[in-house]
Amino acid sequence: MDDYPLLNLFWTMLWLFLWVMWFFLLFKVVTDIFRDHGLGGWAKAGWLVLVLVLPYLGVLVYLIARGKSMSARDAKHAKEHEEAVRQYIQKTAGSGSNSVDDLSKLAELKDKGHITPEEFQRAKTKLLA
Repeated sequence: MDDYPLLNLFWTMLWLFLWVMWFFLLFKVVTDIFRDHGLGGWAKAGWLVLVLVLPYLGVLVYLIARGKSMSARDAKHAKEHEEAVRQYIQKTAGSGSNSVDDLSKLAELKDKGHITPEEFQRAKTKLLA
């Protein structure tokens, strides 16, 4: 253990953490470049070349120039995703309640005499299938 002191272990862990954070930030910027529908193809290519050829300077310039809109795009994407999940849940959970509503409407039509009991049974069987 004398070959690698505790302080060196701390510095190694710090540099590893910063390295991982750097790649996270780089991937976040590249993802944001492709997610932005306001940028044209040439602008996306320019930003991508800058970020990949001069990564430290490119990411720094990108964050300064487009950092605020980057968070707005993230919020918009999160809101769209949440809305899609909500619609899916409503559609999936709502299918059972529609059958119940349809059955109550059929029973009401049968009670009022608008459909025969045989028609009611056929429609009920079709709904429950």
